[in-house]
Amino acid sequence: MEETTFKGVRTRMAPSPTGEYHIGHIRTLLYNIAYARKHGGKFIVRIEDTDRTRFVPDATEKILDVIRDYGFSWDEGPEAEGKFGPYVQSERLNLYKKYALELVEKKHAYYCFCTSERLAELREVQQKQGVSATRYDRACLKLSQTEIEQKLASNTPYVIRLKVPENEEISFHDEILGDITFNSSDIDDQVLLKSDGYPTYHLAVVVDDHLMGVTHIMRGTDWVPSTPKHVLLYRAFGWKMPITAHLPNIKEKGANKKLSKRFGPVSAREFLEEGYLVPALVNFLMFLGWNPGTEKEIYTLEEFVQDFDTKKIQHTDLVAFDRDKLLWLNGIYIRQLTDSQLWEEVTKWAQKYNVALLSSAKNDEFNIKVISLIKERLKVLKEFSELTEFFYIRPSVDISMTVSYAGNEATAKEIITNFAGEYERVSEGDWNTEYLDKYSHELLEKYGYKPKEAFMTLRVFLTGKTATPPLFDVLSLLGKDQTLERLKI
Repeated sequence: MEETTFKGVRTRMAPSPTGEYHIGHIRTLLYNIAYARKHGGKFIVRIEDTDRTRFVPDATEKILDVIRDYGFSWDEGPEAEGKFGPYVQSERLNLYKKYALELVEKKHAYYCFCTSERLAELREVQQKQGVSATRYDRACLKLSQTEIEQKLASNTPYVIRLKVPENEEISFHDEILGDITFNSSDIDDQVLLKSDGYPTYHLAVVVDDHLMGVTHIMRGTDWVPSTPKHVLLYRAFGWKMPITAHLPNIKEKGANKKLSKRFGPVSAREFLEEGYLVPALVNFLMFLGWNPGTEKEIYTLEEFVQDFDTKKIQHTDLVAFDRDKLLWLNGIYIRQLTDSQLWEEVTKWAQKYNVALLSSAKNDEFNIKVISLIKERLKVLKEFSELTEFFYIRPSVDISMTVSYAGNEATAKEIITNFAGEYERVSEGDWNTEYLDKYSHELLEKYGYKPKEAFMTLRVFLTGKTATPPLFDVLSLLGKDQTLERLKI
């Protein structure tokens, strides 16, 4: 593949198929897409599968699926048209070897024939000496050309290492963090090509970004220490380096540590399985490091693309993932849907994630009425079954559950018996929320009950819960026959 001249902005996301895609990766992907779209450019997906020790066979498909599930697409990459593929690194091994050998020829890299045993001993010795970071001792850099050729001829296993200049200032400008400088003395002679023929991340990412014409690299701040190695590689090849923009990483709110399963979902798929709506998730992710400088909090993707600016990205290492804020935002998106739209979302979610719904025994008209009653309390779709199960199956309720409201079992039974008898007299035509509300309050006066005493006793006995939609809405939807059946003692 020859070098190509590109026009316009080109950003990329390069997932590694080593497991589930993290929610923070979706945030970074969103920013890369927004920047490319805003500037009329192209967004590329590239699969970086060179870490064979952590490779998970079906992870690539899962990653691409979850990216699509979040509503995103790519202009070039796997399953898409593109002139600069293949877009899977394991299919580009000859390219990496070619460029690694070019660096050796230019004296910017060298062969290393040290065994893993020698390297382990070297690390052990350096650790005992108390060094802050172990480094290769450049033993193979001292080999003569004759020794190198003999080892190559005898098929001695080797890696190719970057030859880092000594005590040199390596500087680069970051769009978010500003000017950053490292001293080369703090950088190890990084392995570029492994003995199995696979490149390390550092060589592959530089070669691929160059050949694919990437103009802007947006990634987390944890990649800042790697950037000077990339600067050296671009310099050694004589290539122009893309503009970098290092984004704040994501932490748990109130803690200086990354997201943890102890606090809830961490993978992108888990949030979807919990029943967060995609537009709400994407809206939430927009603000993980970016702020428009206004009070506006609800954004469509199109609005975000229009307003996105790297100058509005926070200059910090970590940004808080406020799970409570996400729940609040998801609730807003839920309530923006019509009842029928929300029911459609619930059914699509249940089908996709193999969730059995009790509602399958009822028709859509009934289910949409149920949705209308719990909509204000629903924060994620996963809560639908818990909030609505009593509409579909009779709960198992012991009379003792009502004692805290009625005072004792005798009074509880009296309340249930009296209301059951009175409800028997209500005609089917009058069995609606308005009439039941009016009639039930008249019964309070007739029997001398307090509202909480009577109505909470009825609520618990009918639903098995202390918190439900308004009682008379529940009675109306359950219907006369089901209500009377549940009030039998």
